[in-house]
Amino acid sequence: MARAKRPVSRRQAWWLLATALAASAPLTPHLPLWLTLGTATAFAWRAALTWRQWHLPPRWLLVILVMAGTVGVFLQYRTILGRTPGVALLVVFLALKLLELRAARDAVATALVCYFLVLGQFLFTQTIPTAMLACITILITTATLLAASDDRPNPRQQLGRAGLMLAQALPFMLLLFVLFPRVQGPLWGIPQDRFSAVSGLSDTMSPGSIAQLSQSDAIAFRVRFKGDVPPQSQLYWRGPVMPSFDGRSWRVTQILGAYPQVPYAAAGTPVDYEVTLEPHGKYWLFALEMPGTLPPESALTSDYQPIARQAVRNRIRYTQRAWPDAIAGGNEAPNMLRNALALPKDGNPRIRAISAGWRAQYGDDGAAILIAAENLFLKQLLIYTLNPPLLGPDIVDEFLFDTKRGFCEHFAASFVFALRAAGVPARVVAGYQGGEINPVDGYLVVRQYDAHAWAEAWIAGRGWVRIDPTAISAPSRINSNFTAAVPAGEALPFLARGDLAWLRELRYRLDAVTNGWNQWVLGYNPQRQRDFLASVGLNEPDWRNMTAVLSVLCGMVMLGLTAWILRNRLRVDPALVAWRRFTARLSRHGIAWQAWEGPLAFAQRAGMQAPVHARAIAEIAALYARLRYGPAPQPGDLSQFKAKIAAFKP
Repeated sequence: MARAKRPVSRRQAWWLLATALAASAPLTPHLPLWLTLGTATAFAWRAALTWRQWHLPPRWLLVILVMAGTVGVFLQYRTILGRTPGVALLVVFLALKLLELRAARDAVATALVCYFLVLGQFLFTQTIPTAMLACITILITTATLLAASDDRPNPRQQLGRAGLMLAQALPFMLLLFVLFPRVQGPLWGIPQDRFSAVSGLSDTMSPGSIAQLSQSDAIAFRVRFKGDVPPQSQLYWRGPVMPSFDGRSWRVTQILGAYPQVPYAAAGTPVDYEVTLEPHGKYWLFALEMPGTLPPESALTSDYQPIARQAVRNRIRYTQRAWPDAIAGGNEAPNMLRNALALPKDGNPRIRAISAGWRAQYGDDGAAILIAAENLFLKQLLIYTLNPPLLGPDIVDEFLFDTKRGFCEHFAASFVFALRAAGVPARVVAGYQGGEINPVDGYLVVRQYDAHAWAEAWIAGRGWVRIDPTAISAPSRINSNFTAAVPAGEALPFLARGDLAWLRELRYRLDAVTNGWNQWVLGYNPQRQRDFLASVGLNEPDWRNMTAVLSVLCGMVMLGLTAWILRNRLRVDPALVAWRRFTARLSRHGIAWQAWEGPLAFAQRAGMQAPVHARAIAEIAALYARLRYGPAPQPGDLSQFKAKIAAFKP
């Protein structure tokens, strides 16, 4: 009880303020401005109290501030539950707790709140910089806990002691990480808070929508192929299929799985690969055309779009097989074909007239109409651009015959419209095309600027056939990447620029490190844990086996640390080693030191027995007492202590 009531010293207050700053500063981007300013004011107030040694504010004032902070958080978020409101409340409590530091228990409670805030950082992001910053904060917080019980060592010594303690705990952390049962799903589970801001393809497509994604270099997914990587021109990553058109926008209509397995036969050489998909908040998965297998907890829509049972709100990994030559929809349902012919009653009269001519000339020959449409796009000399002009109500006519400048969605939408107007079932498919191999780790990285749209036409006897009208006017977009097809002078995403070789190499290495972190730390899910344990001989482990293995390994680590501590206990304090050498020298002359005897008392008794050496013994004992028990030994004290012992000749 006496220890709990011991007042907080000035040095301990500085430690606590430093810890609070380290724990709360990384959270400021996620908090409202008024809370950040209020927290900074409270920290400055605490610093002034410590510096000037002023009295702490009265409790009634702190109660009012706590109530005001809680009400402010509620008004900001309309709740005090959830990820962001909960973290905001912790920041409020931490800032105000610093203003009532009266006893050692307050210091410990403040440090524990800082530990919780370190965990709060991972509720927003789990990147490598976040982990490194969290490790630094944990080191400072642990040093603060040590200072709460003994503030005599200087900051460097406190940080060293904290670092040693954390290093001793590191083996246990690794064992728990590897063996403790993993939980599938995101770190934070409240629906209204999770992944409120994700980027990627939408379930609608209008002129300019995919062009906006081309300005983002965020990673959409990574792919590891089991064999050779297919050519760039074959890397079509199928995503949302959009058969519905209202005159301006194309929309997804199939949101429920129709097939638990693929409904078409295998054809061609299979391509096996593994996808690590970043969260995008939608249900669809991305697969190389045409998907030959389906990941667990997924299905295939009636228009062959792979979708997950739940929205992709956290990073997932799945294996896939593609059949490049598979014939999908050879016996397509009549209602699917009718939906793929629907058009608004009016609009775009020029392309309707041309399509009607194809229909009159070729009749039901869809293959011939398809060739005619390709020839039209080739003759129009269309230009692929990231900055397409705005279009009026007749978007297809204006694009094909007036502006002639557009992005992939303009090409795909216009091509599908032309085919439908000629009586050929067609639809728009959105996804990604291409990707870039990272030579450091061998993964194919697909970014948001690889987003693409193409057309799919139903041809009798051939099923759904992919046609990419962008490739007609800008083949380099498909054979190389989208930067090769963009006209000179147009702005590109920073990471897509090819004129900075050093930047590209740096990006490769950073991507490889980030991918390793995602695969083996953030992606260490139940399946990966089972695979790892199976590789070391634990096939199908249950909780009993894992508990036994965890207990045995933790016990072995504990024994190893105990043996190391026992072996090095005398090395921990070199002053004690030198003192025992000094007392052993006196013992040989009949002046024995008792283990219960303090150094100053021993010096007084030894001086009475050996008056000639009384002064030297007293100086040595005083130095030892300062080194062993003093508040802040000087750097040269130990060397002086050893020198006096070496010079002592009884």
